[in-house]
Amino acid sequence: MSIRTAPASVSDRLDALPFTRRHLRVLTGSGVGWALDAMDVGLISFVIAVLVQQWSLTGTEASLIASAGFLGMAVGASLGGLLADRIGRRSVFAVTLLVYGLATGASALVGGVAALLVLRFVVGLGLGAELPVASTYVSELAPARMRGRIIVILEAFWAVGWTAAALIGYFVIPASEDGWRWAFALGAIPAIYALVVRWGLPESARWLERRGRAADAEVVVRQFERSPALFRSETGARVPVPPAVAASGDGARVRTGIGTLWSAEFRLRTASLWLVWFCVNFSYYGAFIWIPSILVSQGYDLVRSFGFTLVITLAQLPGYAVSAWLIEVWGRRATLSVFLVGSAASAVLFGTATTEATVIAAGMALSFFNLGAWGALYAITPETYPTSVRATGAGWAAGVGRIASIIAPLAVPPLLGLGGAPLLFVVFAAFFAVAATGAWGLADRRGRALDDR
Repeated sequence: MSIRTAPASVSDRLDALPFTRRHLRVLTGSGVGWALDAMDVGLISFVIAVLVQQWSLTGTEASLIASAGFLGMAVGASLGGLLADRIGRRSVFAVTLLVYGLATGASALVGGVAALLVLRFVVGLGLGAELPVASTYVSELAPARMRGRIIVILEAFWAVGWTAAALIGYFVIPASEDGWRWAFALGAIPAIYALVVRWGLPESARWLERRGRAADAEVVVRQFERSPALFRSETGARVPVPPAVAASGDGARVRTGIGTLWSAEFRLRTASLWLVWFCVNFSYYGAFIWIPSILVSQGYDLVRSFGFTLVITLAQLPGYAVSAWLIEVWGRRATLSVFLVGSAASAVLFGTATTEATVIAAGMALSFFNLGAWGALYAITPETYPTSVRATGAGWAAGVGRIASIIAPLAVPPLLGLGGAPLLFVVFAAFFAVAATGAWGLADRRGRALDDR
């Protein structure tokens, strides 16, 4: 039997690399943007708790402020993915940072609910597009054998940003009557960081190759190949590439567009992915956007409830760490499902907690499992589709999820009125359980080349 050799493709060469200094730069550069995103989303939960008191907001008005941002995120996620598949990952990433940074800074100047609603929608446009594009971007530059772990580490920057929001909520917002305005002013930092992203990070080599820009892709790959390895234990051994990769690499034979997501090849994956994204968004944002306000409504003062939220938030980091380890040991589906089951159990415990100790313990468990699940979900999402529709697929999955994040804040007040926190968190647990089941319809692509379909 004769063996035919062919020049290594961009994908082959990227997958053969060890983890280099260049990879670290991409990871941290994207991660800082991710953390700033999380900080903005987290800040609104503390701002709402204050504005309920300062502006005498009703439960409906408070819900609308939260949901306006998520409405923007639903639109932004869908459009951002489509744009990233057409004009590039890095460019869209930078623009989204600029959009939501400027809109967040402008929010510091509002004087009423209507203006805040409009600006939160604009903020959401940027936030919604940034997350799926960033995860797609990093996954396309990461070597296959460590790709899942790298994406979970990227998602762990969310905990850094949410912790920053909790610190601002604890120290800055209660410090003065205008503390929430200063919090929004700090949220303008992403507008400045957008310049760093635009000029300091490379474009995705896989995307460049797919768009026929072979020379530009070659430049990016060589930058990574010349970059020093950070871990001597990394062998840099080439990952075996199945024959199917060669076929999928033929740009003329690969369909693009939203319709491809529902073709026979991807139909089950897309349905499962959208279900998981919808359910996880509903429970996560329904719970975490409202936790400070729920604690205040249960009799804790503002500073104490913010302090509880800060402690609960810190449990996100070990959740990500365990998920990052397990995702390359158990695989994507098993890790995602286990963490979602843990999220369901923790939600029930949090809803029935009656003492400070149990509130904190159950809240930390919810943070641990839920954010570990998020890490696994962001790892599996860009692996679901080939390069031609990867950002589109990730963006639409996130967009469907944002629909749930719009509904969830609106559903919290009536659910609290019907059965209080116990009923509310049982509902969240049910959504987590459905997501855990849906996870088994996803493709587990641990260690495989991205375009091995």
